[in-house]
Amino acid sequence: MEHSNDFIVTLVAGLVLAFIFGLLAQRLKLSPLIGYLLAGVLCGPYTPGFVADSDLAGQMAEIGVILLMFGVGLHFSPKDLLAVRGVALPGALVQITVATALGFGLGMLAGFGAFESFLFGFALSVASTVVLLRALEDRGALHTEDGKIAVGWLIVEDLAMILALVMIPAIIQVSNNGGSLASIGPAITLTVGKMALFIVLMMVIGTRILPKVLIWIAKLRSRELFTLGVVAIALGIAFAASTWFGASFALGAFLAGLVLSESEISHKAAERTLPLSDIFSVLFFVSVGMLFDPSILITEPLLVLGVVFIIMIGKSLAALLIIKAFKKPLSTGMTIAASLAQIGEFSFILAGVGLHAGVLSQDANGLILAGALISIALNPFFFRGLEWLGRKLQPVTPVEAT
Repeated sequence: MEHSNDFIVTLVAGLVLAFIFGLLAQRLKLSPLIGYLLAGVLCGPYTPGFVADSDLAGQMAEIGVILLMFGVGLHFSPKDLLAVRGVALPGALVQITVATALGFGLGMLAGFGAFESFLFGFALSVASTVVLLRALEDRGALHTEDGKIAVGWLIVEDLAMILALVMIPAIIQVSNNGGSLASIGPAITLTVGKMALFIVLMMVIGTRILPKVLIWIAKLRSRELFTLGVVAIALGIAFAASTWFGASFALGAFLAGLVLSESEISHKAAERTLPLSDIFSVLFFVSVGMLFDPSILITEPLLVLGVVFIIMIGKSLAALLIIKAFKKPLSTGMTIAASLAQIGEFSFILAGVGLHAGVLSQDANGLILAGALISIALNPFFFRGLEWLGRKLQPVTPVEAT
C-alpha cells in the first residue's frame, strides 16, 4: 500500500512559510498575521509553484478555530465587560449596524444577492481580537481606561458574531431546503433552544465538574497529562456541541474556555495550551490565505478600495461619533477608532460558513480577504496617525497664574 505524506507536506510547508513571512512582517513593523496570510497565498492554488492540500489545511484550520475560541473564552472577563458596558454595549451594536449597512450597500452595488450582501457587510463589521490586543499591548494601553473600553467593545462584537454563527446556519439550511420566510422563525427558535440547553448544561454542570477535573489532573504533577486534559476538554466539548446540539465548534470551544475562565487553574490551562493554540491558529490563517486570489486587486480595484474604506474609515468614523455622543475624551474615541480599523479571524470564520453553505461567492470572500490583508497591514500606521491627530486636536488646558 502506497504511503501518503500529504499531511506532513502540508503541515511543514504551512509552518515554514508562515515562519518566514511572519518574521519578515514583524521586521517591517507589521502584524505577523500578514505574513501568515501571505504564506497561505503562496502555497494556494491561485499562485504558481507548490500547492498545498486545501482539504487537509482546512481540517487543521478547524482545530485552530477551536483552540483560538477556547483561548478567547479563557480570557473572557465578564467583570471587564460589565465595567464598561454603558459605552461598549450600545457603541458596539450601533457600530456593527452601521458597518453592516455600508457593506450591504457595497455588496448590492457589486451585484451580490440580498442575503450574501448582508453576510458580506456583517463580516466587515467585526475587528480582530489578535490585532487589537497586540496594538494595545505595544502601546502599553491594554490596562488603561481607553484600552478596557476597546476590549469591552470587541467582546460585544465577538459575542454578536458567536450568536450569528449559531443562527445563520439555521437560516441557510431552511433557505436551501426551499423553506419560506415563515419557516425560518421556528428553525431559529429550535436552534436557539438547543443552544440555550447546551449553555445551561455547561453553566450548571460544567462549572461544577470541569474545574474539579482539571484540579485533580494537576495534582498528578504531570505536565503532559494536564496539557492533554485541557486540549481534550476543549476539543471534546466543541465536538459534542456540534454533534449533539447542532452548534458550531467555535461556540462549544468558547463555552469550554468560559466555564474554566473563573476557576483557580485557568491561568495554568491557558499557559499550557498557548503554544499548541498558537501553532494551529497560524495554520488557520495560512488556510484562509490559500483561499485568496490576488488577481482581485487588479480586476476589482474599486470594490477593494470600497471595502478598505468601510473597514478603516466607515467603522472608525462611526465609533468616533458614538464615543463623542457619550461625552468621552477625544483620546478614547481615537483609540477605539484605530482599534476597530481592521478585520480578522471572526470575519474569516463567517466567510467560511457562507462559502461552505454556498451562499457566499468566491468574489465576496476575495474582497473580505483583500480588506483584511490591507487593513491589518495599515493598522499600525493608522493607529499612529490617529494618535498624532488626537494630540493636535486635544484642547490645551490653560495654566492658571500663581
